[in-house]
Amino acid sequence: MQIDLNCDLGEGFGIWTLGEDDGLLDVITSANVACGFHAGDANIMRRVCSRAAERGVRIGAQVGYRDLAGFGRRAMDVPPGELTNDVIYQVGALDAFARIAGSRVSYVKPHGALYNTCAVDAGQAEAVVRAVLELDPTLAVLGLPGSELLRAAEAAGLRAVPEAFADRSYDASGHLISRRQEGAVISDSKSVLARCRRLITEGVLTAMDGSQIPVSAESLCVHGDTPGALRLARRLRDGLSEAGVGLAPFC
Repeated sequence: MQIDLNCDLGEGFGIWTLGEDDGLLDVITSANVACGFHAGDANIMRRVCSRAAERGVRIGAQVGYRDLAGFGRRAMDVPPGELTNDVIYQVGALDAFARIAGSRVSYVKPHGALYNTCAVDAGQAEAVVRAVLELDPTLAVLGLPGSELLRAAEAAGLRAVPEAFADRSYDASGHLISRRQEGAVISDSKSVLARCRRLITEGVLTAMDGSQIPVSAESLCVHGDTPGALRLARRLRDGLSEAGVGLAPFC
């Protein structure tokens, strides 16, 4: 058995830093790199792409709404045509730095509010997919299982990759609990490991209300801004290895 382990990286801005990018790049197999709209800048993108390429970590474009102040976690009403162009802009910028580093962008993953909106809003999901199609149809699209985003990607002939969140709670419908709600973020390594092992072996997660929800995933996500993210990722990697599950990129 094997699975991909992805993490959000490059989420600082200017002199401000967030997360332990270098340490996480030694653990994960895919890096969702911020492209400047919710976080990140040219210097950070170049640095993360270079270090990811050195370690053989796949580079993904983590695209978001233009919302630096809100870290891309505030819902926005962006016309589909504008959203398509915004996504093309972000992916293109990151891919330039990835290619300079000797790699390339391999997939696209929405961030924050855009991720949650694309899970349920067909119009926003199709706008993101249209950007990928126009820019490079060989790119994979990473998203929530059963989401409008993955449905649109599959319908367009793109590779749609379902992921599960190691450090986030779900509701009974299989969607993520709002970060405003207590218990939405899980930072206890034992709990994270136990739920991920069950996900991989049984295809099931326990929702916040105790119900059992089926989840099929090719990748696990650990958020770079979760408290103790590096420790959590290391414990998850080691625990999965002990259970006979290897880590490998999905593309």
